[in-house]
Amino acid sequence: MITIQAPAKLNLSLAVLARRPDSFHEIESLMVPVSLYDALTVAASPTPGIRLTVRFGGRLARPEGRPLVRDVPTDASNLVVRAARLLAHAAGEARGMDIELVKEIPSGAGLGGGSSDAAAALLAAADAWGIDWPRERLADLAAELGSDVPFFLVGGPAIATGRGETLVPVAGIPPLHAVIACPASGLSTAAVYARCVPAEADRGGARRLVERLEAGDLGGAFERMHNTLEKSAIDLSPDVGRLLAALRDAGAGRPMLTGSGSACFAVCQSQPAAAALAARLEAGGWPGVFPVRILSTAAGGIC
Repeated sequence: MITIQAPAKLNLSLAVLARRPDSFHEIESLMVPVSLYDALTVAASPTPGIRLTVRFGGRLARPEGRPLVRDVPTDASNLVVRAARLLAHAAGEARGMDIELVKEIPSGAGLGGGSSDAAAALLAAADAWGIDWPRERLADLAAELGSDVPFFLVGGPAIATGRGETLVPVAGIPPLHAVIACPASGLSTAAVYARCVPAEADRGGARRLVERLEAGDLGGAFERMHNTLEKSAIDLSPDVGRLLAALRDAGAGRPMLTGSGSACFAVCQSQPAAAALAARLEAGGWPGVFPVRILSTAAGGIC
């Protein structure tokens, strides 16, 4: 039996560029893992088939977090099941697997929980079945599962390009904290992208943001943080606009949307600053507030 933690992610920048021939958009994004985790426990079984059970933990198991508990399927539509099946097929593995997923990352929030769970399932299933493949080979399978899945095999911050599967690890980002806040309503990634107007002028912004972060210039970094999808998300969900305003009113320096939303966040220089910001948001009645650390080293990924 193997237990593995799957972190959420934040997009400190996200430029949506031209539409590709495969109907995806080209993107450029600085992505970082954070200390909010789902957990997978896997066990190989002589009985064929992938069996998944799901339960909720952390804030999602508390009364105040119930608005964030959204349906998480246990059938083949779940990325965890798809990941284990894909690996079994690729490796010629006939044995089955029992998987328990404990969800603490809200779904439909742009935090990458499903993608992280899929990457964790690839790693854990490979270990449980004794499939000794390098991460590069698993990354090829990850790219088949979804655009964000390969990021979670990197193990730390990275600049993502292509449709998200081309990754350049980033070192030198200082230790930082953040506060993630989620409204009660989620968002569809496809719907947000469908309303988006590409912003070719933002190309190269991720590298400029990294340079400011590496220099310890948080003010300069705030000026370079952006998300092309933010307007689309606000148009589709007024809660996102209200949440961004609440973050500003609570003292956040540069609140912004992560991914396609609906979660928003603000970067903080210290744990006390993050705790104070989180307390002010919770007092305002927002259902999902998570003070987190930005995992800025190569050891900050799935563990």
